[in-house]
Amino acid sequence: MIRDPEQFAQLLQEVRTFVRTECQPLEAQVDKEDEIPEALVQRMREVGLFGHSIPEEYGGSGLTSEELSLVNIEVSQVATAFRARFGGATGIASESLVVDGTPEQKRQYLPRLASGELTGCFALTEPEAGSDATAQKATAVKDGDDYLINGQKVFITNAPISDLFTVFARTDPEGKGANGITAFLVERGTPGLSTPPAYRKMGQHGSPVGEVLLENVRVHKSAIIGGQEGQGFRTAMKALNKQRINLAGLCIGPAIRLVEEMVKRARSRQQFGQPIANFQLVQQMIAESNTEVHAARALLMETARKRDNGEDVTMEASMCKLFASETAGRVADRAVQVWGGGGYVADNVAELFYRDVRLFRLYEGTSQIHLTNIARRTMSRVAA
Repeated sequence: MIRDPEQFAQLLQEVRTFVRTECQPLEAQVDKEDEIPEALVQRMREVGLFGHSIPEEYGGSGLTSEELSLVNIEVSQVATAFRARFGGATGIASESLVVDGTPEQKRQYLPRLASGELTGCFALTEPEAGSDATAQKATAVKDGDDYLINGQKVFITNAPISDLFTVFARTDPEGKGANGITAFLVERGTPGLSTPPAYRKMGQHGSPVGEVLLENVRVHKSAIIGGQEGQGFRTAMKALNKQRINLAGLCIGPAIRLVEEMVKRARSRQQFGQPIANFQLVQQMIAESNTEVHAARALLMETARKRDNGEDVTMEASMCKLFASETAGRVADRAVQVWGGGGYVADNVAELFYRDVRLFRLYEGTSQIHLTNIARRTMSRVAA
């Protein structure tokens, strides 16, 4: 749902101009230095990128799913690290608070996330709790009005630079599966919480990912998101359901950029005395890529509109994330092929995006997990 088409068109143009004129020229620098300049982060704050999905009453833009999807497609047409820097505040790091936070928790944190004053992260994944996210080993033991949290979280985007951690831990040792998991808000500086140096990664350089170590971290019971024990996994699934729609848009943006770059490369590269754009097999790669981009975008927009209408889109969200992430991978692979040997050499857009988009098929649910979810839900809808 687009609430005010004229106003939203202006917002979209502002975002498009910012990412193309201020972020895109820094792609190679950020990839090499593995860091986004602080001056650009400040510009992100000024442009309002941190508050897109946070309700207006807390200083955000309160974008609908359809609006946010279109924005995500725009911001991801440059290297993915740029969006990752503010993406926690517009997605997974704030959504738990938005959907289940108490009024006081929302007042305390959402305005600061929306302004970019705080950087947040979503600390769910553990060494043995990835695809099986219910296999949480982190514990939170009640001690009077406090809880002592112990555990290790891994592969957490923005962990090394986060100020606010949404930490999931098991409060009921007898609970099975999703039961007994609670979500806590933990601020950096709380004794016992530490973040080792960021991982060295294949791609998405400039987007720090690392571990969160919790050793007798003491928090008051008011740190429980929603104020109720045992609801953490449900909160996580609500956040992830929306984030999978967001991520689909973030997969489509790079694919759009790569189709444009493939066409430019095919027109400029000469072989056999003519541009390779004249060769039908090169045209096939371009045509297949553009067709898949349009299909992924159509699926995303239909799903976003359904969510805005209040429909259950759990299965469709999985479909969006699965199809868009696989599409991004195929398009990036074709882009390297169009570049030829140059596509395997560093410092070109095909090689950079090829490394960046590979992660999309792993986080927020692997492709295999989404296939399983889609199959299960499809079969449940068909009468025996």
